[in-house]
Amino acid sequence: MEKTLVAYFSASGVTAQAAGILAQAADADLYEIKPKIPYTKKDLDWMDETSRSSREMKGNAPYPELLDTDADINRYQNIMLCFPIWWYIAPTIINRFLESYDFTGKNIILFATSGGSGFGKTIEKLKGSISAEAKIAEGKMLNGNQSAEQLRKWLQQVK
Repeated sequence: MEKTLVAYFSASGVTAQAAGILAQAADADLYEIKPKIPYTKKDLDWMDETSRSSREMKGNAPYPELLDTDADINRYQNIMLCFPIWWYIAPTIINRFLESYDFTGKNIILFATSGGSGFGKTIEKLKGSISAEAKIAEGKMLNGNQSAEQLRKWLQQVK
């Protein structure tokens, strides 16, 4: 049986909760992607032009460093990658995560939380961070109170 990993980045805790429910629904292992320098409340104020999230949304921020690169990606065939959407793209720490491992031959399925944005150009912006031999696909927005049972049923339908 193919092993699955739910790897997630959560800036405020919302995505962490959704990733935990997804991991339960998929009977998957869970791995948190952590920045070396944690995001502050000011960093996440998208209304502030000097915030890290605003710079990332505009694509002109350096990739944040990862706290660790301890995910044992080789153990998994399927990677469910969860993150908040910031203005139709993933935070740049997701690019850093993807560039830190070899995903050749892996299936990467994207899951996201958002206050209103959809996936937008997320796949397009992430493709350059993985090898051409990795598959990347849009999964599902995890907004609202979705239960593990609801997600389990959805996962069975898309297999």
